[in-house]
Amino acid sequence: MNEKIDALSLLDGLIGKALAAGADSADGVFMEGVSLSISQRLGERENLVRSENTDLGLRVLIGSRQAMVSSSDTSGDAIDELVGRCVAMAKSVPEDPFCGLAAPEQLAAEFPDLDSCDETEPDPETLSERAAAAEDAARAVKGVTNSEGAEAGWGLSRIALVGSNGFRQTRSGSHHSISASVLAGEGTEMERDYDYITTVHGEDLPAPEDIGRSAGEKAVRRLNPRKAASAQVPVVYDPRVSISLISHLSSAANGSSVARGTTFLKDKMGDKLFPDGVTIVDDPLRVRGLRSKNFDGEGVGTKRLDVVEGGVLKSWIMDLRSARQLGLETTGHASRGTSSPPSPSTTNLYLEAGSVSPDALIADIKDGLYVTELMGFGINGVTGDYSRGASGFWIENGVKAFPVSELTIAGNLVDMFAHLTAADDLEFRYGTNAPTIRVEGMTVAGR
Repeated sequence: MNEKIDALSLLDGLIGKALAAGADSADGVFMEGVSLSISQRLGERENLVRSENTDLGLRVLIGSRQAMVSSSDTSGDAIDELVGRCVAMAKSVPEDPFCGLAAPEQLAAEFPDLDSCDETEPDPETLSERAAAAEDAARAVKGVTNSEGAEAGWGLSRIALVGSNGFRQTRSGSHHSISASVLAGEGTEMERDYDYITTVHGEDLPAPEDIGRSAGEKAVRRLNPRKAASAQVPVVYDPRVSISLISHLSSAANGSSVARGTTFLKDKMGDKLFPDGVTIVDDPLRVRGLRSKNFDGEGVGTKRLDVVEGGVLKSWIMDLRSARQLGLETTGHASRGTSSPPSPSTTNLYLEAGSVSPDALIADIKDGLYVTELMGFGINGVTGDYSRGASGFWIENGVKAFPVSELTIAGNLVDMFAHLTAADDLEFRYGTNAPTIRVEGMTVAGR
């Protein structure tokens, strides 16, 4: 990471120049990052990639007009040019009555330590050992015949945000990762699968061998898939894919979509969408969470948000602009880049665990589908219609009987949410997390 750049002082100067050039208000964001990754395939090191980047963004507001300009050049001449261009753009763009910085009373005043940064950079040899251990363990699984490789990585990022409204803060984050992808079988009967993990701190990583072994076992279990007959049956989502259902909810509850009227949830605030025991939370203050942050992209303080509580839709996910459009208060969910205005986005989103085990969840299913992989993006955000390619295992008499592939599962998200049951196996492995989920009465199209 480039320690020579004083990001806050750089942004202070940037904002001062924008105001002097005619801006009514302005904010600036500075982002820098470094990453290192090493991959191995078939026992040989394949790639070593290291990257460092910096990016500077300015947002200028003149009346109810705003413009954004970004640059990777932080020299004095480049900043002067950036300011001039941004102010000129703000004078000519259409008015937006909902744009604007946060009021001083909306700004974050407390910044809890979320333990979001592990600044110890692993050396290339450490990452190489992780990748090698993961691939070797995957290839050692009986039935694995080829490898797409394994990779170990690390990254560190820092963001600084300064506004003419008085906000002035930085935050940092890190990640460590391990992944492996292998193939089982021979010829035209080969099957592929993978596993991966990302943590904030290196000490929280599981053993690389565990990731590799899991990838190999998943690939072998997929061998000799059958075609299932078309039917209307319960569909059970493995945690690796159940997170997609929670992501569909968050997209539909996004304040920008609600304000535009382009979501099937636009008239559903306060409605019971899920069964009684379902609570869906976004928690930006989760310690060591992959997407944790103690202020959002507009300098607003963050806090836990129950999007769904007891099955009832309780809140939209909003930034300042969408909240103003809806006549509400921001939920502190603005996400920010350097070249575009803030927009609503989730952080550590999860469906709370249910009260039954995954085995108990499928025990009474005579015929059904257990999904481990989804393909395609057949989601209509306006109507909630849902159709995706799927593969996994056919359930017979309460057990996963045999692998299946080349299926399509279909339904409507409103109906799916209403008939959803969560298992008790929630783990925090990704940015969005969910336990095993069962959805009743879905259409499975097969042979």
